[in-house]
Amino acid sequence: MKMSRVSVVGATAATAVLLFSAPAFAHVSVQPDGPAAKGGYATINFKVPNERDDASTTKLEVSFDGDHPLASVMPQPVPGWKADVTKSALDKPLELHGKKISEYISKVTWTADGKGIEPGYFQKFPLSVGQLPEDTDQLVFKAVQTYSNKEVVRWIEPQQEGQDEPANPAPVLQLSAASDDHHGGAAASPTTASDKDATSGSDDHTETASASADSSDTTARALGIAGIVIGVLGVAYGVFAGRRRTGETGSGSGSGSGSGTAS
Repeated sequence: MKMSRVSVVGATAATAVLLFSAPAFAHVSVQPDGPAAKGGYATINFKVPNERDDASTTKLEVSFDGDHPLASVMPQPVPGWKADVTKSALDKPLELHGKKISEYISKVTWTADGKGIEPGYFQKFPLSVGQLPEDTDQLVFKAVQTYSNKEVVRWIEPQQEGQDEPANPAPVLQLSAASDDHHGGAAASPTTASDKDATSGSDDHTETASASADSSDTTARALGIAGIVIGVLGVAYGVFAGRRRTGETGSGSGSGSGSGTAS
């Protein structure tokens, strides 16, 4: 009985650690490089993990919220991928740097021209975006992930307040308070930086973000391994304790039999 209880406790501990570390790899998400301030510009990264063991991710489509349109969306080149930007007409024109804007970026599509994202890997897709809206605290995107076996996963479900996370949550970008210069610090306005400087800056941001993500993933994996080790040690201890008790019982029985023979 004691062995069984110890084994169950160890296995439960391992499972709990694995469950808590799993979300780090769970779904398509979006994070900014630095602040994403209202009214400013930012560089954001869509992180796409491959969740299949027998297929690669070959396509990603990200749709933008028409209620909070962005006039400027510039993808950073990603090796092995082709980016296509789709524009749509605005019901009400916007004014950006003194110019009237009658259309906005409604979708960006990345298509692999090589192997894509293979099993066990993830890929980041950076965008320079702006100006960010000032009348909302977040931007909700809709992402569609396509695999090489033609499977399509739609990350489009909004998070409802007070409810559990949906099975296929939509990526959400949280916006910070407006900054004084309205450029957000993470990415310069398209009119204030050359393409070469913008690309160089984006590369630095990508390397930093990748290092941070790798550290996070490594921590999650370490926690998972630690949970497994705890479970194995629990089982081993249970087996040892059971054998020890069996040995003590056998020894006691042998002593009793010897006394009876002598008398």
